[in-house]
Amino acid sequence: MSQLNLPQNFADVIEKDIQNFNPVQLETLKAGLLDLKDSFVIASPTASGKTLIAELLMVKAILERRTKALYIVPLRALANEKFSRFKSKYEQLGIKVTVSTGDFDSSDMWLQNYDLIVLTSEKTDSLLRHKAPFLSQVGVVVVDECHLITDVGRGPTLEVTITRLRKLNPATIFLMLSATIANAEELAAWLKAKLVKSDFRPVKLHEGVYFDSKIWFEESPAVEINGDEMAEILIAEDTVKMNKQAIIFASSRRNAEAIAERCSKAVKKLLNSGESLMLEGLSKSVLETLEHSTPQCKRLAECIKGGVAFHHAGLAGKQRLAIEDAFRNRQIKIIAATPTLAAGVDLPAYRVLIRDARRYYPGAGFIFIPVLEYEQMRGRAGRPRYDKEGQSILLAHSESEARELYNRFVLGEPEKIQSKLAVEPVLRMHVLALIATDVVSDETEIENFFAKTFWGHQFKDISFIKEKLAKILKQLVKWEFISPRSEGYVATKLGKRVSELYIDPLSAHKFIEAIQRYQATDFGILQMLSNSRELAPQLKVRKKDFDIILNELSLREHKLMTNVPKEWDLDYDDFLDSVKTALAFEDWASEAGEDLLYKKYNLTPGELHSKREIVDWLLYTMDELSGIIGKPETTSLSRKLRIRMHYGVKEELLQLIKLKGIGRIRARLLWNNNFKTLNDVRNANPRELSLILGIKTAESVKEQLQSNAF
Repeated sequence: MSQLNLPQNFADVIEKDIQNFNPVQLETLKAGLLDLKDSFVIASPTASGKTLIAELLMVKAILERRTKALYIVPLRALANEKFSRFKSKYEQLGIKVTVSTGDFDSSDMWLQNYDLIVLTSEKTDSLLRHKAPFLSQVGVVVVDECHLITDVGRGPTLEVTITRLRKLNPATIFLMLSATIANAEELAAWLKAKLVKSDFRPVKLHEGVYFDSKIWFEESPAVEINGDEMAEILIAEDTVKMNKQAIIFASSRRNAEAIAERCSKAVKKLLNSGESLMLEGLSKSVLETLEHSTPQCKRLAECIKGGVAFHHAGLAGKQRLAIEDAFRNRQIKIIAATPTLAAGVDLPAYRVLIRDARRYYPGAGFIFIPVLEYEQMRGRAGRPRYDKEGQSILLAHSESEARELYNRFVLGEPEKIQSKLAVEPVLRMHVLALIATDVVSDETEIENFFAKTFWGHQFKDISFIKEKLAKILKQLVKWEFISPRSEGYVATKLGKRVSELYIDPLSAHKFIEAIQRYQATDFGILQMLSNSRELAPQLKVRKKDFDIILNELSLREHKLMTNVPKEWDLDYDDFLDSVKTALAFEDWASEAGEDLLYKKYNLTPGELHSKREIVDWLLYTMDELSGIIGKPETTSLSRKLRIRMHYGVKEELLQLIKLKGIGRIRARLLWNNNFKTLNDVRNANPRELSLILGIKTAESVKEQLQSNAF
């Protein structure tokens, strides 16, 4: 520590956290990390101490150079986790730490007051589009999980964001944190960065394959697990008997739930009375998370009684957090999860069982998952501070499959990361953003920008992209988002707003066309939004739904803001899916509970929440676009619908839900008891109001109505 020349108070904080630097950290420090001159790419396994390397760089730069640091992550949950870690450690040094992941229509001027800012890649991109002034003061950018450049969904935005930040300030130091990848040298060469590549892992990880009642390891004796039950049940029981915990990864939500149910029955027999009592309380809490419990909630609550839970995006956010906390506290012994948990928050597990090494891909069938994904999942096993070793186990059903799984995953090399920038919708968004923020103005500058991306570095020839760029420029001119000039292009007022609103220009064009051509209706707007790329994937119309959806469509066809495709058209199935999705939203905005939506549409609370967030953004977009093109009636309707979708209420309750503490259920109770306006509530007998709302809520409502706010 004395050789690092760190401020003493910073050194004290570091020494509280660790006793010794590990090999990855030492190599990075010896390579000159704290000279604050070079960018770095660190490619090493999960739990190898990469976050501490980032902290050393960021905090030294902030304290010594009075610069700002960005810490960019792929997921909101990860952003909140890192924010909590950094805030608890470094605010005592006078470093102001914050996190920002939402509201894509703001330059967030308040961020100017902070030193260390945790962001998602999408939020960073949005800040660039709004020309947030503080970005010019950023001296260090850390990109966590940077191997996700290869991800079709998030990769292109991350890649363009990095390229833009480099262009904004060429002196910025970048620190790229990655899992072990085959072409880390290529990533380092793109950024002109030093590379530290290591296989070091602080906790010994035993990788093996379960087959024929044994877990076969290469470097340690096989572990025999006898029994007549399914493999995942036997491994779960064995883990709990060892007083350890496990995560079982399954290929789908349905599989994860089924595994949890099976394991819960077995693990429950191994719990002591104290554990069972605590789990009863947790089960009740999870069951009561929602206003109306769904069958999924009841299934989860029952699993938790046995010390087992399932975890996937279909759960409500509060339920996921409760499960994660209970697992950290060792109350939950086994979690059955989808692979998304592998890239999410840090959870301790002695064992990881990868039950499904193949996954179904439409058009391709069941094929092996990438080795890189396997490494992310195995990385959850054997976490520092919890275990001295860990086990990662693949599940095989035959000797030949066991050999194949071992050779492919345990001995296999992770794939090279490949740029996915040539995806047209993504290019559309970024070309418009680059023109709207004056980063580029003509074809040459556009081509030069993309030549500096990872795509340009990787493929050296951007001719494939050039064809797409030419097509996109023509589209943007046709849609009146940009105007051609003798020296290039300039964004129109409408184009700048579309870019700031952070949606696909094609979606914006379709919205504008519909607003101009059709009389706006609630259902018409919901169906149009449901058919956009932003809300994909839509709720699928199953065979048993088909006649019901067609019947509902016939009743609402006159309310649509689009032409109905012919049955033989390629987009007919997608159209029906959008109708089903819109019907679910319509039911929600008509006060249907989560239980009904789950039963009627197979729409889980987690999906409902995430889709409502997107709908909220798209309705805000509709409001803005209709205002620009002079359609005030659509503006009024979209604003009203936005409030209804937020609270899940009919229009008649819009006045009542303005009151703090009055949600959809209490508002309906007031209405049903003939308190239909704020004046009705204001003039109500306090005792009568207390019988409906409860004493504290009734008193709060009365105080609000006596204030100037109403």
